[in-house]
Amino acid sequence: MKETPKDKRIHKNLLPGQMSIEGFLGKDKRSFSEIISTDQAVLDRLDLTTKMIADRLQYFTDTAFESYDGSIIIDQKFEVNYSSFRGKLICPFGHPGMYRKGIVTLKNLVNDIEISWTPLNIHMIRGHCFFEGKGSVHRLKPSILKDVIF
Repeated sequence: MKETPKDKRIHKNLLPGQMSIEGFLGKDKRSFSEIISTDQAVLDRLDLTTKMIADRLQYFTDTAFESYDGSIIIDQKFEVNYSSFRGKLICPFGHPGMYRKGIVTLKNLVNDIEISWTPLNIHMIRGHCFFEGKGSVHRLKPSILKDVIF
């Protein structure tokens, strides 16, 4: 399928140095639409939706952000920490809105798996089914998310 001018703008925004120092594609050579379709197929096999994942990540983000007290334990199963940074980010897909800069780190205390994400990750998952490219700093594999956050 031929790339549209909008697709070209989005791809450029996802590259390192455009909207973030590291970019959103990592070492992945696939187009963002290929990354999205592959992750969507994984979600279908796992019987998950982007809404389910984004809602769960938002729950942890909001709870940790409101704690103001470093790491907290949530539901006696998750250790969560929100590190806030100055500034806001915009969506590389062109959606309106600003997203806080920050990193949420969650450790599942049952299986000892740790992941991290940003508030922008939540939007990109919910609005675009974009979990970032392989090798990206904030890549969230749907299969790992299922094991960690549910």
